[in-house]
Amino acid sequence: MALTARLDIRQAQGLVMTPQLQQAIKLLQLNNQELAAYVDGELEQNPFLDKDEGDGPAMADAVAADNLLIHDNPSSADGSDGSASVEDTSGWETDIDASDRDTFDDTSSVTMPTENDDPGDSDYDNNWSSADAPGLTDPGGASSLSNWRENSGGGQFGDDEFSLEQTLEARTTLRDHLLAQLSLDTDHPAERLIGLHLIEMVDDSGYLVGDIDTVASQLNCQLSEVEAILNRLQHFDPPGIMARSLAECLGAQLRDKNRLDPAMQALLDNLDLLAKRDLPTIRKLCEVDQDDLVEMIAEIRALNPKPGEGFMRDDNDVITPDVIMRPRPDGGWLVELNADNLPRLLVNNSYLAEVNVKNASKEDRGYINQCQQSANWLVKALNQRATTILKVATEIIRQQEGFFLYGIQYLKPLVLRDIAEAIEMHESTVSRVTSNKFMASPRGIFELKYFFTASIATADGGANLSAEAVRARIKALIDAESPKKILSDDKLVDILRAEGIDIARRTVAKYREALRLPSSVQRRREKAMSL
Repeated sequence: MALTARLDIRQAQGLVMTPQLQQAIKLLQLNNQELAAYVDGELEQNPFLDKDEGDGPAMADAVAADNLLIHDNPSSADGSDGSASVEDTSGWETDIDASDRDTFDDTSSVTMPTENDDPGDSDYDNNWSSADAPGLTDPGGASSLSNWRENSGGGQFGDDEFSLEQTLEARTTLRDHLLAQLSLDTDHPAERLIGLHLIEMVDDSGYLVGDIDTVASQLNCQLSEVEAILNRLQHFDPPGIMARSLAECLGAQLRDKNRLDPAMQALLDNLDLLAKRDLPTIRKLCEVDQDDLVEMIAEIRALNPKPGEGFMRDDNDVITPDVIMRPRPDGGWLVELNADNLPRLLVNNSYLAEVNVKNASKEDRGYINQCQQSANWLVKALNQRATTILKVATEIIRQQEGFFLYGIQYLKPLVLRDIAEAIEMHESTVSRVTSNKFMASPRGIFELKYFFTASIATADGGANLSAEAVRARIKALIDAESPKKILSDDKLVDILRAEGIDIARRTVAKYREALRLPSSVQRRREKAMSL
């Protein structure tokens, strides 16, 4: 059979993701910080996008030309399109009524445009705002502020050299604290350079991370010089700083208290045995009796294993929720998006009218149209993102209402498919929405992923239980156990099965280890030592 070349025509169907759909998917999975950075980048690149600050002369023309907020239902009740009205809302929100928990009309009407839709069409709103978030206002205007400064003495110096911010207490970071001590300890340039390099290797807990051999190689100096400088730095305040291990950190603090004797050093060299509560072996190694060992362990517990945590951290680990829920006085829940996290964008049509002149070149018109389409699509994608997050969060609250009312023991088993089927979306969309998104509730702040847990069968054939609820029950049983009657994993299995929870021993052991609870042997040693 001869091999010949030929041309064939084939027709097939395939799913193609348009750039607009890719942008919408990308925005959906971003968290607060990533979304803010992405929007700032778009504001720098697109001249037709403006951030609605709520006030300021720069936004006056844009607000006058585009005084419309995109929301769930842009049409008014009387059938008008509402294009000439300005709506002032308090944020994206919805009510979950106790009497009607299977409808969600606020966000079901908003859908993403298809690839056949023209972004340049004017049949949809091109301005979106998360709402005018309530802020501090000055009822008296600038005159009231000036009167306050005159009456309170804020302006009696006649200039702006003194301000209220300058009277606030300045908190010192760990790095600044160590650098201040280094400048007083030595004035030799080479020693300061080595010390500065070592200080930069200290983490937030106060431990030295990295290898000092690498420091000697980078600075082209002897290893003995680096070790000598490190030894001096380890005597800085607070005691135990710049240690390379927990034993070294605790040893430095004991040395500062003049309590580092050979017995204590032997205890520090065998901290792994102390973690296992192997007291008989520790007594033999330290050559002390029971009473002395108890006093030594009490001294160890009084030390600070993280000496650097008392200083201000350079980063901010505060979690800002994306969704806020609170109970309604008449029953049910009020769910709303956190307006402080939503970008406030609008398309500056007044500037677009200025640059969109008829005598513009073909290249200029192409650039203008591209920027206009990109701005419209971004506003629409942000609108859809807010709608989708609110819809997913609302359905999660409906599914897990027992948790919010009665506690973790009523947390139901839930998977992504349950939410996706309820709101008629794909599981991948729900997964993107719940990643790195947080909800503030009366029971605390939880990541949306927290409410998705595995299912544990019941022995009586009733409704399945959530794995998180079972873990909470295991922890409650261990916390309430008597020191004279420690519960083994087998005993925990018997108790749980008596309560109707069908669970295996290995599952109990896995949940106990996930909760960082020691085994029954270690707990018996620990509680015997406390007695």
